[in-house]
Amino acid sequence: MGDMDIRYVHGYDQRENIRLQDQASTLVELLHSDTSYSAGSHVLEAGCGVGAQTISLAGNSPRAHITSVDISESSVAAAKKKVKETGFTNVDFQQGDIYQLPFPPESFDHIFVCFVLEHLSRPAEALRCLKGLIKVGGTITVIEGDHGSTYFYPDSEAAYKAIQCQVVLQRRAGGNANIGRELYPLLNQVGFCSIHVSPRMVYVDSSKPSLVEGFTKNTFAAMVEGVRESSIEAGLIDAKTFDDGVKGLYRTTEADGVFCYTFFKAVAKKK
Repeated sequence: MGDMDIRYVHGYDQRENIRLQDQASTLVELLHSDTSYSAGSHVLEAGCGVGAQTISLAGNSPRAHITSVDISESSVAAAKKKVKETGFTNVDFQQGDIYQLPFPPESFDHIFVCFVLEHLSRPAEALRCLKGLIKVGGTITVIEGDHGSTYFYPDSEAAYKAIQCQVVLQRRAGGNANIGRELYPLLNQVGFCSIHVSPRMVYVDSSKPSLVEGFTKNTFAAMVEGVRESSIEAGLIDAKTFDDGVKGLYRTTEADGVFCYTFFKAVAKKK
């Protein structure tokens, strides 16, 4: 799937797997409450990873037929196990490359893509390949984050520098951590119509302890912490500044702290 696509796998180690599960469970209402598919419809989840989003998809559309695919055999196995444990029976799994999926043209009524394009070196091409699998009049739903949307109190220059390291590393690997703001132009470029993009802000303060724990600490700060060694080795930042940046992120989880981040959700039709 290209350089970035080979290197990146959702849930590639245990810590990343836990982080993705925390992110998914914390953001269910914000990101998934308005996604459901009718009985009998065929839905493709492209890039299911370890199944973090699959559970919400299956639960919101219990009578739809969902096919979830990922390039990683181990991720597919983990996703299959997770869905089986929850008792859902409306999901089938396959291993497959998003650029070369083994389905006939116009096989699906709808396609769902969540936190995948940010890791691809050729997101427009991926969308073009997926478009061919959607029936005329069917929809695609795409959800992505945008690290450039991050702001917080108390402010911390070191924290922004640490976040930027993650952005740069992802860009060097062929991805785009700021892709959320590009969903409209990407879908428009590929030829989708009736494109609607809605920003979904996560606002966290100490009156929302579940978000403090599940999102600020276990999702965002954990993600940034995870690139510490890579950032220092790449010469992007010195160890003290990075560590100060992580401290700055955790400082926002205290009683007077505030943390904000925006996801973007796009829904478009195939004409």
